[in-house]
This record gives sequence, structure tokens and C-alpha cells, in this order.
Amino acid sequence: MTKKILLVLLTGMLVLSACSPGTTTSTSTEVITEAATETATTTEETTVDTEITSSVNIVPGESMPCTTIENVEVPADYVQYQVVVEMLPEVSEDDWVKGNPDAPVTIVEYADFQCPACSAYSSYLIAYQALYPDTFRIVFRHMPLPSIHNLAYISSMAAEAAGAQGMFWEMYETLYKQQSVWSSFGSEEEFVNWALRQAEALGLDPDQFEVDMLDADARAALETQTDELLMMGVHYTPFIIINGTIMSSFAAITQFISVYNYDGYDTCPPWVVSPAKTYTAKLDTTVGDIYIDLNLAAAPLAVNNFIFLAQEGWYDNVPFHRVLEGFVAQTGELSGFGPDYSFVNETDNDLSYDGPGIVGMANAGTDTNGSQFFITLAAVTSLDGSYTIFGRVQEDSLALLNEIALRDPDTAVDFEGATYIYSVEIIEN
Repeated sequence: MTKKILLVLLTGMLVLSACSPGTTTSTSTEVITEAATETATTTEETTVDTEITSSVNIVPGESMPCTTIENVEVPADYVQYQVVVEMLPEVSEDDWVKGNPDAPVTIVEYADFQCPACSAYSSYLIAYQALYPDTFRIVFRHMPLPSIHNLAYISSMAAEAAGAQGMFWEMYETLYKQQSVWSSFGSEEEFVNWALRQAEALGLDPDQFEVDMLDADARAALETQTDELLMMGVHYTPFIIINGTIMSSFAAITQFISVYNYDGYDTCPPWVVSPAKTYTAKLDTTVGDIYIDLNLAAAPLAVNNFIFLAQEGWYDNVPFHRVLEGFVAQTGELSGFGPDYSFVNETDNDLSYDGPGIVGMANAGTDTNGSQFFITLAAVTSLDGSYTIFGRVQEDSLALLNEIALRDPDTAVDFEGATYIYSVEIIEN
């Protein structure tokens, strides 16, 4: 198994709402993180309930139940949009395309530059394409929603004006990265003045840029195109299509893309645990050894998955990429693709994130567990019932959690000073 490239694409699991007429603007909700630290811990025996309380049957010699990501089914409530997809034009030389023209994966993005969800999705799509430039290409198409975004049309015109001088994608990134600055402008005139400054910063001819941005015929064509898309059924943004399939969620996008991530697994993990044993994980980290008692009784799938990946070396030399004070420390892998399989939540129990040191599975939605996990740094009971609890940090290791280097991936530019997991040893009793 090839280790994944050291790059965070998904700094946290996101729940993103689309922009659509009649709705409030979207927001993103970040979930979970985890920690690590040092100091010696004792290896004295801990009393653990070994009776399996989960309904899952452990069958030696067979694979644990999971879902391998081979394709993405379109949910029933999105079938109407799949019909729309089939009416949209093929990619052509008239499109704005970023990436290898012969790439096996084509991501078509219908978006509004003033839409918050579009900005969030875009950052990840660009990151995917940068990581695998020969595998992915991004096709951008305008879908301004003027009924909810007063600068939707003029921002699209700014991108087109930059594109006329060969810098569409540079303006694309500028518009999204500085969306919080210009989206509050009360008039197009105010936006135009701002856009002219950005054009100069990009080295564009500002006079020609202004002429193209305010071109009445081009604006009318954009408005007509938007009306046609609305009539066809494109009613929200971002409207994402990958290889001809409508993407119904952020999780669906990452799962689809993971098909082309050759570092993962194409089968479910074998059962490597025994109900007759108890298991402790020793995390060798930058700050010392952290001992975690794994709860096989309550979460056999999560524990088996964790042990399997640990034995495969999956967690070797992986940093805690998101560590937020008073919340959680998250780790488990950096690409955001996961191991190319997923398994269900195991939350039908009385376990709670009622204090520091509770170990849980990160996910991108119900039953999408993969390899990322987190450790609570305080009580976070709001996570109860949504994230599988599969372990608890031993008491002698709890103090180490406070030594884990804080890291907000939204602002961190690299991993300097981050706490790393060097390796994970599984201790059987």
C-alpha cells in the first residue's frame, strides 16, 4: 500500500449547503480533530468489557462489512438533476478548462462567484486538480443567481474580462479567496472599482479589462445563458458534475474522486481482531507515547479498521492536522480520500464524548467512516450519536493531550511545529 502524498486536501469534514434562490446563503460546519503527546505511561492492566455488545459478527478469515467506492449512485431526490445533466452541452474549446485535456476525470462546475458554498467547494476542487494534474480537469461554467446575489453578474463579467487577457483562473481564485471582502458591496460600481485594483495587481491592462467587464452585449449573453439554465432545471450552485454524473453532496464528490486514488484499497479489510482479546494502541508521537484502550465490544468495525490500518503502516508519519483548543485533535491521513472504502457508524450505545480523551471516527456524513479519527480535548457532547466512539485515552496519557501543537488548517500554511504520529503499535491482552 503506497503511502498517501503529504498534503491536506480536506482539513476537516464539511457539511455544505448549496446556494439557491429562496434560501439563505450557505455556511460550512467543521467537525472534529485530535491530539497526541508525550511522557511515559504505565502499561498496567485496565478492566475492559470484552463481551461484544454490537450486532456485528466477527468472522475470522472473512472481511469486515464495508462499502468499497466503485461508483456513485444518484439519490432519488437528485434524479431530476441527472436528467438536466444529460441536456447540458459537452465540454468544448469555448469552456474555461484547467488541467490535462485528456484527463480521465472531468469536473464540470456551474457556480456563482458570490455563493459561499461555491467558494468552499472550489478550494477543494482546485486542490484535487493540483495534486493529480494529469488525472483531473476542471471545467468552469457561469451560473449567476442575481435573485439572491446582487453582484453575481458583474463578478462573472470580471472573470470573463480577465480571461480575455489569458488570466481567467487567476481572477477565479482572486474572486473566491476575497469573496468576504467584495460580496458585501452595495453596488456594482463599488465592485468595479475593487475589481480594477485586482486586475492591476494581476498585471492586466486595466483599461481593456474595464471595457470587457462592462461590455453590454457580453452581459446580455450571460443573462440569456443564465435564464436558459434556470429553465433547464439548474436551480442551485455549485452544480457539480463529474464524468457525467450529478454530485449530490460533498461526500459524493470525494467518494467519486477516490476511485482514481490508487493509494487505497479495493476490498474491505479482513477481520484481524478476536472477541477473546482486548486491545490497546500505543501511539508513538512527537511528544511521547499515548496509550488508547480500544473498545472492541462497542465498536468492532471501527476497532478492526483501526488495527488493520495501523498494522499496514497507514498511520506512520502522519501529523495531527487539525487541533483546536477545547475541542478535538484530528489525524488519520492527509489527502481526504480515505482508504477507498467506508463503513457504518456504531453509535447504538450509551457512550458519550463527555470529557477529554474520547477517541472517535471522523466522517463526512452518516456511515462514511474511513481512516481519520480524533481525540477530544474536552467534553464535546454535541458529537454524541453522530460519530462512532471506539476508544479512550488511558488516564496516565491524558495530560499529554494538552501538549499537542494547536493547528488550524484554515490558517496554517505548512506543518512546521505540528505533532506527528510516527507509528502505532497494537498491544494484545
